[in-house]
Amino acid sequence: MPNEENLKGHGFHERTAKERREIAVMGGKASGEARRRKADFRKTLNLLLTAEIDSEEYKPVLEALGVECTLESALLMAQIKEAMKGNTKAAYFVAQYAGQSGQTDADLEEQMAKIQLMQAQKEKVAKQDTENEGSNSAKDPYDVIIPELWDVFDDRTHEHQIITSGRAGTKSSFAGILGIATIISDEPAAVVVLRKRHNKLRKTVYKEIIRAIGRLGLSKDDFDIGVSPMEIRHKRNGNIIYFSGSDSIDDTKGIIDEDKPIRLVILDELTEFFDVGEGEEELTNIEATFVRGNNESFRMLYLYNPPKNPNAPVNVWCRKMELREDAIHKHIDYRDVPVNWLGKKLLESAELLKSVDYRLYRWVWLGECIGVDDLIYYMFNDSLRKEPEAEHYKLIGVGVDYGQQNATTYQAAGLNINTRRMEGLGEFYHSGRESGKQKSPSDYAKELIKFTDALHEKYSCSVFYVFIDPSAEGLAEEIKRLVVESNQYSIVIKNAENDVAVGIQRVQKCMTYQVMSVSEGQENLIRELGTYEYDPKSIESGREKPMKVDDHCCDAWRYLVMGLWSKIKYFLPAGERGEEN
Repeated sequence: MPNEENLKGHGFHERTAKERREIAVMGGKASGEARRRKADFRKTLNLLLTAEIDSEEYKPVLEALGVECTLESALLMAQIKEAMKGNTKAAYFVAQYAGQSGQTDADLEEQMAKIQLMQAQKEKVAKQDTENEGSNSAKDPYDVIIPELWDVFDDRTHEHQIITSGRAGTKSSFAGILGIATIISDEPAAVVVLRKRHNKLRKTVYKEIIRAIGRLGLSKDDFDIGVSPMEIRHKRNGNIIYFSGSDSIDDTKGIIDEDKPIRLVILDELTEFFDVGEGEEELTNIEATFVRGNNESFRMLYLYNPPKNPNAPVNVWCRKMELREDAIHKHIDYRDVPVNWLGKKLLESAELLKSVDYRLYRWVWLGECIGVDDLIYYMFNDSLRKEPEAEHYKLIGVGVDYGQQNATTYQAAGLNINTRRMEGLGEFYHSGRESGKQKSPSDYAKELIKFTDALHEKYSCSVFYVFIDPSAEGLAEEIKRLVVESNQYSIVIKNAENDVAVGIQRVQKCMTYQVMSVSEGQENLIRELGTYEYDPKSIESGREKPMKVDDHCCDAWRYLVMGLWSKIKYFLPAGERGEEN
């Protein structure tokens, strides 16, 4: 009887895992080629069947019936003719073609139930096979890494390996594959993954490394995956990946298993170490911390998207590292990634930005250091100045920038789902210095209620979100007191997010894709958008900061965009909704 026992003794069971994997790959390729041949045959057959023919016998009859004379219709006509002569096979062919069947509904239901049962049994067996095979079903890492990074994957010569890219360059994916591949090897090993901001680990590189387990054809059941502490341990050999913020390295050092030497340190979002950390000095300390006692292979992998400014500290550091013999720098972009890995939506997003703002595309998608314009909102133009199109808004947002001596302004916008745009509605603006008349926080609170009353009356809006300058606690309290007294509509008071760099990028994105507009009634905002600049000295230093002159309306608008971002971002192309570059 033919079964697995008959194969023993013929070399099949003596093959290595690699040989079995190569045979499986060849089988998969052959199967794929067979499927493609069948698909090509079906396409060819469909083309032939739909081709028009000039038949003296059938064309007049078919055209009289209002049917095109194609090979398919002529073939069917010939079969009908044969069936009328008593040809039972021809009659059966016509019946099948017309969708008729001799089976009853009960027969069909029973057949469908059998098919579903067979499918369920097949899936159950497949699942058991996968569990039984374990590591034998593992994929070759090169199948899930772009070719441009193959040499880095194997590199044991360079201790410092820097990978930069624009959006969708697969840096984090590569780091995940490398991390998992390191701990499933037979040699004792540990990996440390660091981000400057510990609270962002779980949703970024931690998630990507867990995803790498599946991409390598492994089972999560082979690993202990912990959240507190954040660790991934391989059950078979005890090798482990630790996750930490750079501010808690000492905590990580305390739990490291001395029997598992650190083979790899991954620093994700390296720019953060320079923007909010100590930069090069901090990286040197990290290296000294984890290389200690490691006499064998050790490497540090640095990942980041280059800032626009060539003078940014992380870019300056990278250029210095390129001169070292123990360092290698690889720059890639989304064009190096197979199209089927990225998906249609992502590519459409890249092409759209390429068409509307090629310079910005070079930075966002290609990862080029394009330099920083003095004018921050250089993309603001007359096409963004238009009156609101909606007569009614379900939600209106108001950004508030407050100043005792300087100007205080309220900038309002409504979300128009139909136009997929945040539409500017109006503004309040008062400068005590310019007018010579100071207002108290209670005065400004009353002005806000008057402002929202007018918007409620005009646009029948019953919900207002007010995002207030975080430094204006006194004004916020005065507004809350008045809100309690009002029952016509709802006002929700929120502290504005004041991440200036991210806020500016989001406003720029809204302008670039024209998902925002400003009304002519917002004349002070329009004026400021045309003059809002970076401090030239800050550009030279590589840490660009806006000039603190005539910026109150721009700040209020930024608060508004940040506050409504969870809703506005869905007006953008799919590829533009994630974290900023």
